[in-house]
Amino acid sequence: MFYQLYEMNHAAMAPLRASADLMRQAYSNPLNPLSNTAFGRSLDAGFEVFERLTRRYVKPEFGLSSTLVDGETVAVDEEIVWSKSFCNLVRFNRDVPVDRKVDPKVLLVAPMSGHYATLLRGTVEALLPSTEIYITDWMDARTVPLTEGRFDLDDYISYVIEMLHHIGEGVHVVAVCQPSVPVLAAVAIMEAEGDAFSPASMTLMGGPIDTRINPTAVNEMAKGKPIEWFRDNVVMQVPWPQPGFGRSVYPGFLQLSGFMSMNLDRHMTAHKDFYLNLVKNDGEPAEKHREFYDEYLAVMDLTAEFYLQTVETVFIEHALPKGIMVHRGRAVEPSAIKNVALFTVEGENDDISGVGQTRAAHDICMNIPAEKREHYMQPDVGHYGVFNGSRFRNEIVPRMLDFMRKHERLA
Repeated sequence: MFYQLYEMNHAAMAPLRASADLMRQAYSNPLNPLSNTAFGRSLDAGFEVFERLTRRYVKPEFGLSSTLVDGETVAVDEEIVWSKSFCNLVRFNRDVPVDRKVDPKVLLVAPMSGHYATLLRGTVEALLPSTEIYITDWMDARTVPLTEGRFDLDDYISYVIEMLHHIGEGVHVVAVCQPSVPVLAAVAIMEAEGDAFSPASMTLMGGPIDTRINPTAVNEMAKGKPIEWFRDNVVMQVPWPQPGFGRSVYPGFLQLSGFMSMNLDRHMTAHKDFYLNLVKNDGEPAEKHREFYDEYLAVMDLTAEFYLQTVETVFIEHALPKGIMVHRGRAVEPSAIKNVALFTVEGENDDISGVGQTRAAHDICMNIPAEKREHYMQPDVGHYGVFNGSRFRNEIVPRMLDFMRKHERLA
């Protein structure tokens, strides 16, 4: 019923939201003499803040239409090259000369943890000039009809393997946060089978490989309750008239509420500053606020079976580092990884995946030769800074690219 009440509340607010938007336009119209007064700007700012706090944020666009390659601006277009019920594989095609040297092929596995893959827009943008990049564009579970079946952690791993097969040999797979565990599991399975499509390298960034190390508030909350608590308290059914009506999900708005509550004072201050900047007619910081929250507040639902299996496997049982993880009844053995190079990245101030949790991959992948492994801890960044921002672009990306080129495996 909680999901239904959430939807009813959103619908009930629609008239007020529409009225606020209308009044905002009236008080921001240059023909209105009050628009240039502090009183008029205050009303305009208040109406915009109200409208933005009560709207539903739709999936953003990547919006990457060009990039710089060898100092030249080239066009970029998105193409869905592989698709299944719960994911599209998107390739960013760069309009480069056909006789140009081949760049590393990168499969960027986006988190399936409440936000859309566009959260990694900055990651894609930073890698585009130097790589042929693909990204997993996960579907919002509320939009997938029940007739399409289930999707759990085992399916996630299978999807990753299928996508690596589709792209071809010599891929460099990059997992940001949540996918670190299923990506490592997928690579272990492929190596154990002697799969020719095993990636050339695997980069894990801010991922919960072993959450027993420096547990964060997120980790403590997950391990502090039995899986039955999550099943009874956070799993809900998609309400009518959504396409996924009747599907059991972990709603995106619950995940967003949890993340925002961890830094509630910061979000409240951000919205207060946004209001004050609008009143002062200071456009640049106000626009940055809009850009950030248009992305941050756009959330998607996860299938209940994927969410529950992930919580149990990663945060409660710690199955991967303990060596008890299975995929469709078969043991996942990180020790089988011998040919895939491993690069791990952590942020010094990460409050989602604590320092050491991602580096733990080196301990469980003990048979990767020393010359094929590397770890980097980025100072002065939190979780978001591991895959976005100026330090990511200037300090992490060059190291990632050097590692990929060093371990390039030609098809």
